[in-house]
Amino acid sequence: MVIKVLFFGDIVGKPGRKAMAKVLPELKKQLKPDLTVANAENLAHGIGVTKKTLQEGLNLGIDFYTSGNHIWGKPEVYEIFQDLEIPIIRPANYPDSSPGLGQKLLNIGTKSILVVNLNGRVFMEEQLDCPFRKIDEILKNYKDTDLSAIIVDFHAEATSEKVALGWYVDGRVSAVLCTHTHIPTCDQTILPNGTAYVSDIGMVGAKESVIGVDKDVVIERFLTQRPISFEIPDSKACVVNAVYLEIDPKTKKATKIQRIDQEVEI
Repeated sequence: MVIKVLFFGDIVGKPGRKAMAKVLPELKKQLKPDLTVANAENLAHGIGVTKKTLQEGLNLGIDFYTSGNHIWGKPEVYEIFQDLEIPIIRPANYPDSSPGLGQKLLNIGTKSILVVNLNGRVFMEEQLDCPFRKIDEILKNYKDTDLSAIIVDFHAEATSEKVALGWYVDGRVSAVLCTHTHIPTCDQTILPNGTAYVSDIGMVGAKESVIGVDKDVVIERFLTQRPISFEIPDSKACVVNAVYLEIDPKTKKATKIQRIDQEVEI
């Protein structure tokens, strides 16, 4: 028996949510994942989350959400994090006083899967705790727990930081699946000691955009250097980026990682 995991990159606004509605039922029918996860930090109009947008994804069949530095974009998130029954986590290397959890132990049938969220520091505005030391701390806390898999969403900007963390935890976690840039990378691999790795899953959002944001607004911002508000385009064509994993629960090592890249009309 293997644990099957389907993990989507950042879902960006209404186009991303509509694209998920279009593709998720068929992907779940085809792949039969035990766990379906998505990064939600851009779920509500491109920044942050609301109860309504989270529930929209849960109704489609998303089981759990990770996030990143933009998770604080909507005031409602503080209320969301007070309800520990809502299946979402924030990066674990925010200060301990931050609302919400940075990792969560999920019971899937007879299997226990630990999902961890970390945020990078290189080229990031936030001054957070070291993600390398934080994952050491988390793994130490769970060393006596009977786990079937450990999955890390590393939400980071710099590819070097992402790759380094993958090597750092190779053999100690089942997968390091990186997010944040919204641009899918083609370096999916299983590292020598059994950790599945990819530098960025990508996104679920508008195709004719700049990482999910209205391209004209972004171009104007670059040309004028003025703080123009980002807008999510009313797009019909969307990209869907995800990875599919298979993990041996006896060893907690990955046996398969496969990219899923689709284009859909919404």
